[in-house]
Formats: sequence, C-alpha cells, structure tokens
Amino acid sequence: MYRPDTVMIYSMTAFAAASGHFNAGILSLEVRSVNHRYLEMSLKLPEGLRSIEPTIRNAVKSAVSRGKLDINLRLSRDHSTGQSSLMLNESLATALSDLSDKAASLFPNAEPARLSDWLQWPGLVDEPALDIDALSEAVATLMHTALTSLKAMRQREGQQLEGMIRERLTEVSALADEVTGLLPELRILAQQRLQEKVEQLTTRIDPDRLEQELAMLLQKMDIAEEIDRLGAHVREVERTLVQDKPVGRRLDFLMQELHREANTLGSKSVDARTSRISVDLKVLIEQMREQVQNIE
Repeated sequence: MYRPDTVMIYSMTAFAAASGHFNAGILSLEVRSVNHRYLEMSLKLPEGLRSIEPTIRNAVKSAVSRGKLDINLRLSRDHSTGQSSLMLNESLATALSDLSDKAASLFPNAEPARLSDWLQWPGLVDEPALDIDALSEAVATLMHTALTSLKAMRQREGQQLEGMIRERLTEVSALADEVTGLLPELRILAQQRLQEKVEQLTTRIDPDRLEQELAMLLQKMDIAEEIDRLGAHVREVERTLVQDKPVGRRLDFLMQELHREANTLGSKSVDARTSRISVDLKVLIEQMREQVQNIE
C-alpha cells in the first residue's frame, strides 16, 4: 500500500530562491530545475565573480544528481557604506580631459562631450575590489539555503509522481488479473479457431504432423508468459520506487519492458477482450512513462 512517509522519489522540476546581506551589498540567488537526462548547469554570475563558480557547481553536485539547472546570482552593491563607495580614476580623468581639449581645438564646430558620456568610459569610475573569500562564503550559505528548499520541493513533487505511478500500477495489475481469469477460455477459443482452419483445408495432412503444428501454434498464441512477465515488471517497479537513490533511468527502462509485454499481448490476441486490455495497458504505461521522465 502507498505510504507518503516512505517516499524516496524526487522530481526534477523545482524552483528556489534565497537572498542575504553581504558586506558590500545584497546577494540574490535563483535556482530553477527541469528534467534532463544528465546533470547540466547554466550559471549567470556578475562580472568579476567567475572565481566562485566552482563553489556553486560543487554545492549543486553534492545535492542533485540529474536535471537541468539554471542558476542566477545577482549582487546589488550598497553605495551608502564606505565599503562600496565609487571612486574616480583621477589620472585617467585628467588624460581624458586633455584629450577632449585637443579634440575641441581640432573640431571647433563639434558638439562638446557631456559629463554623463565621460562617466561611461571604461575604468573611469571604479568600485573597491570585492573580498572574494567573504563573498564565496556568503554564496555557499545562500546555495545551502536554496538547495535545501529546492530538494524539499523536488521531494514534494516526487511524492505526487509516485502516487500517480502507484495508482496506475494497481490498474495494470487488475488488468493482468482479468486476463489471467480469461486464459482457460482463451486457450479453448484459440484451439477451436485453429481446428476450424484445418477443417477448411482441402489437402490431406498427416495426423501426427498436424498435432505437432497445432501444439506449436497454440504455444505461440499462449499469453500466460506475457502476463507473468508483466506482473514481474510491476513488482520490480514497486521495489524500485522505495530505493534510496536516483531511480529515474531504471524506471524508464522498466516502462519500456512493460510496454513490450503489453504490445506482445495485443499481437497474440484472439479475442476482442484481450485486444481491449492490451490497449488499456498501453495507455496506462504511457501515462506512467510520462511521469517517469521527470523523476531524478
């Protein structure tokens, strides 16, 4: 029976955000996660903070094994404190002023440059260098907070996914039991149909050879083996769902195996009831497969 308190399944879809004050301003972090075959990270960091990228990547790898993660880190510097005051590069400003005077003498009719234009000159206005060690520590704290929230959301989503999968497994088992109950009747029906076809033949056939051929055809039309394997795969899915490790890839493989048995059941069908059950099984398995695609 399904018990939410035993959930080990994690979804790959989640979002988390965290922010905090740093001595030079405010750090804001957003982490978005979607399904992916492997672990892939896309990082957006402010200029000058590339050195802390390994800190972020290592934190993610320790918490997540699969999924595509978009990580956006922003730093809003607080210029009201002396620690992050803007500074004018006076030597560069002097050089630019001299250059402007010379240009004005050569182009007397040109419109003079505005101060706002000069302030955009690269390197004219500097900010104090960031304390990378302190910043790295602050980012590590934010990553821990965000990833804890992200994993909690992934687990909640995983709980819902597991519930949906287990509901469909129950329906698959019920359909398999329905077919099992029909097996004696289906075997008789298959034998009768083969016998009718033999009676329509005009060529005389050796009775011993005919008996052998009938036995082989009936064996090919027997679906008991498919039903047994279907049940075995259902039990394996149930065992996989409670494993304390990422199971998305294994579940995906098991969905393929379930679909294979349902498809074979349909191809061997000699009755409208088993054909209908085969279709119903494939619908349920496809619904599970869609959910499995989002499991870590």
